Amino acid sequence: MPGDPIRPLTLALCQFAPRKGDVAANLARIGRLCAQASTLDPRPQVVHFPETALSGYFVEGGVREVACTAGALAYDLDDAYRTACAAAGIDCVAMDLVIGFYERWRDTLHNSAAYLTIGLDDGPPVIRHVHRKNYLPTYGLFDEERFVERGTDIRAFETPWGRAAILVCEDAWHSISGTIAALDGAQVVFVSSAAPARGIWPREDGIAGPYSAARWERLIRDIAEEQGVYTSFVNLVGSEGGKRFFGTSHLVGPGGDVRGRAPVWDESFVSLTVDLDDLVRARADGPLLSDLRVALPHVLDNIRRIQDGAPLSLSYDGPEPAAADLLRGARGFTTGEFAVPTEALQRANSIVRAIPESLPVIRHEMRDHGGPPPLAIDAGMTEEWLTGFLREELTRRGFGKAVIGISGGVDSAVTAFLAARALGRENVIGIRLPYRTSSAESLEHAQLVIDALGIESRTVDISPAVDGYLTAEPDADASRRGNIMARTRMIALFDLSARYRALPLGTGNKTERLFGYFTWHADDSPPINPIGDLYKTQVWALARHLGVPDIIITKPATADLIAGQTDEGDLGISYARADEILNGMLHGFSHEALRSRGFQRDELTLVSKRLNGTHWKRRPPATALVSQSGIGESYLRPVDY
Repeated sequence: MPGDPIRPLTLALCQFAPRKGDVAANLARIGRLCAQASTLDPRPQVVHFPETALSGYFVEGGVREVACTAGALAYDLDDAYRTACAAAGIDCVAMDLVIGFYERWRDTLHNSAAYLTIGLDDGPPVIRHVHRKNYLPTYGLFDEERFVERGTDIRAFETPWGRAAILVCEDAWHSISGTIAALDGAQVVFVSSAAPARGIWPREDGIAGPYSAARWERLIRDIAEEQGVYTSFVNLVGSEGGKRFFGTSHLVGPGGDVRGRAPVWDESFVSLTVDLDDLVRARADGPLLSDLRVALPHVLDNIRRIQDGAPLSLSYDGPEPAAADLLRGARGFTTGEFAVPTEALQRANSIVRAIPESLPVIRHEMRDHGGPPPLAIDAGMTEEWLTGFLREELTRRGFGKAVIGISGGVDSAVTAFLAARALGRENVIGIRLPYRTSSAESLEHAQLVIDALGIESRTVDISPAVDGYLTAEPDADASRRGNIMARTRMIALFDLSARYRALPLGTGNKTERLFGYFTWHADDSPPINPIGDLYKTQVWALARHLGVPDIIITKPATADLIAGQTDEGDLGISYARADEILNGMLHGFSHEALRSRGFQRDELTLVSKRLNGTHWKRRPPATALVSQSGIGESYLRPVDY
């Protein structure tokens, strides 16, 4: 007998980092990538690109500047592909693309993805489908609905190799999206995404990458397995305004099995050849889609009643008919349904008597389940995340070097270690900025960091500058003097950054930032901060992984502005307790919920007061808005646009 038919389909998953807002450069690059894909063996029938591949994702108010029509996109990509093939001296062959872009359609703006055929011998490019994102995330770090309109359709469509559907990022988080695509006959669902990385705690599956990558893979596998479809997920890489995209693009088979996966963080092609006849085998083994098709009229009827607000009609059978009760008690009634042999009845009675009147109760205390995300970190992955962030952010701003104020504390030490690993020790300058009352130990510990890394260093005594000002303000108290020192240090750091053509790096951790435990327009001034979203306890954990000298990690944290000062003494709470409370509060846990987890009322009050009283320090200066184009309110452009 002949074997099963083979229906091969070759897909190339291309995760790359577009240049933010530079549509022309991205078009040219995508053309070159398509030319590269055409040389792969076997040659892919479809090349799948991420969401907003033409411009980058977080363009905010710049959407209308980078948006284009689907027709313009098709012709521009066709030109870019042909140009790249000609430059490389290779034949231009027809190729299908799935690509995300900001679209102008009927005088509105959309976050869309198109399925195109380019490079045809006998005519212009073909637009086979445009999907406009249905679900627009407008929460947390997302603000899509402010800048683009919702699409309302999810449809499958014909391609040269079969039937496909497209979803864009958050569309895939709603299970009904994949269901609609499969019901419409999709064999492959393409999910284009611009998902930023989140979650630095260790993953349960042991695969390298942030927690959000694991969540996405679980989501894509669920779509594929439940619907019996191939699902291709392609995600951006690169960094935009501090938000780093994690990549890990992958293809999942109709049984929920991952067929291939791209690396975390890095640009790459993944080329995979699959057999479309696997759909037949998967749907025969698990006919969930077939079951749904049969049940669909009832499902739709239920949905209609829910939408109409129809009351639930409770329906059930009552007691058995009286005749059955009479028959049970009738003399000589011996049917198999009711008659029980004497021996069996005795055994049953003995079993009943053996069951105790009360059963043991197993209680589970509410600990980690349902709590805030863990503070534990995957230190290796965190290092890779932050070093990549530093490289990309400095490159985007046109810098090759970094300058860091090294205080002798763990925060500046971790920042210096990260910078040296990201940029090379020859591209990092460590600056010691002592005041005459500074601790000698701080200077020694700063030198330990400099020596351990082998970086260039400078020592600049800020005493004359600070004292020069204080001669006019001799009555300044310790707090004012400390702020003057901090701001003087930042003046020196920015001036030296100009001398060395090196970008200053921030060294403030998340706990200090949330507590407002820093000098405004001083410690928070540098334009890039790799550790600003790490709690203090997480900085300590990363420091151990990076090899920061132990004496720096274990000593009491101090700003070293006043003799004998310590952070925890000033704050009135340990960093370990503060981090747990802040972590809970930032994830929506009330005081009552946190008290049930072992925190005291006075601790919670202290942390809340600090947190709520310092919001102003974490925002730009308030500006009186007198127009409809207020900067940062209406005129919105991201920092890296």
